[in-house]
Amino acid sequence: MESERELLLVEENPRKGGLRTMPFIIVNGSFERVASFGLQANLIIYLMTYYNMTAATGTIILGLWGALSNGLALFGAITADFYLGRYRAVAYGSISTLVGMIILWLTAMIPQLKSSPCSQIQHVCNGVTALQLVVLFSSFVFMSIGAGFVEPCSIIFGADQLENKKNPNNQRILESYFNWYYASSGISIILAVTVIVYIQDNYGWKVGFGVPAILMFLSVLMFQIGSPLYIKVKPKTTENLVIGLFQAAVVAFRKRNTRRPLSDCDEFYRWPLESDVLPPSKDFRCLNRACIIEDPQRDLNPDGSASNPWNLCSVEQVESLKALIKALPMWSTCFMIFVDINVFSFSLLQTKTMDRHIFPHFEVPAASFSVFMIAALTIWIAFYDRVLVPLLSKYTGQPRGLSPITRMGIGLISSGMSIALSAITESIRRQRAIEEGHEDDPNALVNMSAMWFVPQYALLGVAEATHAVGQVEFFYDLFPKSMSSIASSMYTVGTAVSSLIGSILVSGVDWLSSTGGKTSWLSSNINRGHIDYFFWLLSFLSFINFLYFLVVCRFYESLNDGSSRLSHVAEDKECDYRLLHES
Repeated sequence: MESERELLLVEENPRKGGLRTMPFIIVNGSFERVASFGLQANLIIYLMTYYNMTAATGTIILGLWGALSNGLALFGAITADFYLGRYRAVAYGSISTLVGMIILWLTAMIPQLKSSPCSQIQHVCNGVTALQLVVLFSSFVFMSIGAGFVEPCSIIFGADQLENKKNPNNQRILESYFNWYYASSGISIILAVTVIVYIQDNYGWKVGFGVPAILMFLSVLMFQIGSPLYIKVKPKTTENLVIGLFQAAVVAFRKRNTRRPLSDCDEFYRWPLESDVLPPSKDFRCLNRACIIEDPQRDLNPDGSASNPWNLCSVEQVESLKALIKALPMWSTCFMIFVDINVFSFSLLQTKTMDRHIFPHFEVPAASFSVFMIAALTIWIAFYDRVLVPLLSKYTGQPRGLSPITRMGIGLISSGMSIALSAITESIRRQRAIEEGHEDDPNALVNMSAMWFVPQYALLGVAEATHAVGQVEFFYDLFPKSMSSIASSMYTVGTAVSSLIGSILVSGVDWLSSTGGKTSWLSSNINRGHIDYFFWLLSFLSFINFLYFLVVCRFYESLNDGSSRLSHVAEDKECDYRLLHES
């Protein structure tokens, strides 16, 4: 009923929403991405230079920052849907990001907010004060909060402006909007890792951090200018899905000692006559206790609804919880590929010491090499969708060419190959640096082209393209329709967990490899360290993860054969359990 009232509001007030709002929303999202990704690409160099962090410490800090940003995306989506509304979430998030960028820019402008670079002659480094670190980390926190609200809400807020189910072209308009939104996102990231990085390398950090702050200010301004035109959908007042899942788990735990037989169907399960038949599945039968009616007088209201949702849950809630549990093993296989992507910041230190000239008078900035990954990702998605899908569907019988699980496996293999190539390339680079007498000079230029790193960046782009899209499709197939939003959010939460795992891994390797006074594998002097050993370790872990992936796949053979969304079909001997409408 709420969605119908919203649609009527759109029709009664044609001055709200529509294509006229798209420039404000797309510009807001595009400028936010240019500013955010432009800051992140080169930030490891800033931390090492002005905060005297080692390469390992800087990577750990950036990993934790990424984990916080991605983890808050789920919190931001829930808060927007049920408390703030998407308009206020995007507005508040954009302002928070702007505040964080201004604080980071101030650290470059005000000498007292950062440490002085280490003396290359006397090898003396000034210590970093607690106040300087507090200011730096506060900028990260503000930007993480902003990203947590903007990233999950901006694209859906744009869809709110175009949603009109009575329009026969509604689906085509929405598909066109999503295509343009993602196209603008790709262009924004490319501009961030090229133009913004070039400015930072050639004009310094004051200008390099100032430009993103200005772009973010324009992003906030453009979004607010369009405010009178927006359709502002109010937050939902109904019970949200996350709370429903938590209730099902709590009720099942409370009823863990229930000994009533599960065969007496009419007495124990919620059963309003007007509901569709939906028997609880046999998987995780212990959870079925959550929808057992132990005392109808106590558990049910006169209209048949649950008197206390923390004592009795619907079959739908229980089945949703089961679907989430089923997804967790496959979800855990995705961590390693994102760990590989997150620790690729070490490649920035490698390419910075190599010949990056494409033409005699044009040198690619070290932080801009990730553009090869983005380009490979974009090209592969287009090539797979337009060329491979029509060809493969004839042989596999699947409209999507390859099953989601197969594509996820290809992504895992590609990421492992990329890291192995990085280990080989680093071994060659390090050997040449030592032969040329640069063992004690990590900033010396090695006579070796940085284009050696292009293949691994391209492989990593293909890996992310195949795995990420396959993973989202897999979860969408596995979950019931009511959990479609959870399917997309699991990808974001997975990247957050991977960032945290990557930080822990870097910290552990740095500590273990430096015990006994030895030079750490992840030393800031990469000519003395052994980043190649670290990459070989990641390759081995990627191989182990792929074997784990193959074991997990045995539990999902039905989806791998091309079946769509899972359904629970009642057997002849099972009782006709029915859903209870929500109170």
